[in-house]
Amino acid sequence: MASQNKQISKLSLVVAGGSFEKVHYAFVMASGAAAIGIPVTMFFTMGACKAVLDAPGWHDLPSELSGMRAADRDEDFEEKGVATMDELIESAAELGVTFMVCEMGLRAEGLEDREPRPGLDLKRTGIVTFLNDADKDGQIVYV
Repeated sequence: MASQNKQISKLSLVVAGGSFEKVHYAFVMASGAAAIGIPVTMFFTMGACKAVLDAPGWHDLPSELSGMRAADRDEDFEEKGVATMDELIESAAELGVTFMVCEMGLRAEGLEDREPRPGLDLKRTGIVTFLNDADKDGQIVYV
């Protein structure tokens, strides 16, 4: 019996891991899914909130590589032909990804006064709103 690939109805990403690499790959997943027509919601919390906030934004994320800053890692990715963080964020926005940031996560990280990254329609909300936005035939992925 041949297996059939059935596309999920929606991808809902909880982006909590505050490292550059985790946030970068969350944007890779979001952009990839949106590019093939899967609706995507990204819910940022805790350290990952910085990625969708104004300057320094994602530059403030730590790298998983010892002694490397996020901007250095991003430059390394670009030299290797890997999409940069700015390219991924802009692509996700252009592809219609929904962006939410957790009010509790902002408070826990002392980021309540920071503004959203320019060009992002970022909703400040809570987990209940995120869960209500998810689809019963979709997937919730924690990054």
